[in-house]
Amino acid sequence: MRFQNPSPPFTILFTFLPPLLLGLTPLAAQPLGISARALDALLQNYAFKSMDRPKTGVPYDAGLPENLAGIGASAMRLRSGSLRTRGVRSYREFRIPTGVIEQPYAKRVVLVYHNLGNWSSLFYPLPGFDYLGPVLGLLGYDASNLSATDLPELEIRASEKPISISFPNFAEKNPNSSPSPRCVFFDLQGSVEFEEVSPGNVCNVFKQGHVSIVMESGAPGPGPGPEPWGAASGHGKGRGRDRSKGWKIFGSLIGVLVLMGLVVLAVLRVKEYKNERRKKEKEEEVKRRSGRGGEGEGEALEITSFGNIRAPFATVTRTQPVLEDHYVP
Repeated sequence: MRFQNPSPPFTILFTFLPPLLLGLTPLAAQPLGISARALDALLQNYAFKSMDRPKTGVPYDAGLPENLAGIGASAMRLRSGSLRTRGVRSYREFRIPTGVIEQPYAKRVVLVYHNLGNWSSLFYPLPGFDYLGPVLGLLGYDASNLSATDLPELEIRASEKPISISFPNFAEKNPNSSPSPRCVFFDLQGSVEFEEVSPGNVCNVFKQGHVSIVMESGAPGPGPGPEPWGAASGHGKGRGRDRSKGWKIFGSLIGVLVLMGLVVLAVLRVKEYKNERRKKEKEEEVKRRSGRGGEGEGEALEITSFGNIRAPFATVTRTQPVLEDHYVP
């Protein structure tokens, strides 16, 4: 007797697996599961890749994957001596004065710029405050090896005048508003500092890190600016993209649950199939052996179930029992 193999349970799984994996891609690569410091290293890797035979003092935008949409990064290579004696007149929203030094010393320095756009409050949550502008960052790295990844930051400090960061994309503060917007600075060690906003919506810092402008939650804002924050740099895409990302995450979660269910069903079906096949093979073996009575001919035994057990069963007996007393003389 031959057994016809049932349809492999994995056929169903492989039918649905490719589209499910495509749906899982946004979730697997979402930046929500990484820390702000891990994001710094990730942006450094992409920023360095953007510099192919770079020119000194020229910014190069980093090509970021789709799951980091809304975040901007760029890199600029400078000579250490030029950075100290000339500064940088304008690097995105940053203006670097003379007298900036790095520790430890590096002959050439790469300044990596960050604009976290609509992800600002996710990577730098600040309870009790609302962001009025994106979180901007500027970190320095040794430029001796542009193919290096996960490099430690240099310590960049302004020794004379502060590094200034302008936030042009929200309206000038109302001097009569209370409380007033404030600059917030996040250093690389995790501490948070607040300072007054300088005229022209400018924040001043003396060391590298991340900075933005905030206002206490519930306080009346200064009014809408000329355009949504993050739009001028091209890194923010508004609330519509946020909603789209939310639906992608929700759809990916559903995909994970469906995939897990299919895997469990496939495993159970395989076990059931193996057990069923093993039982049928045993039944066939018993039938073959029971048919070899005497000289190879005999009567096949029927298979009967006793509870959960299936075993051969003889409906009649060939030899009638005889009492031993009949042979006593």
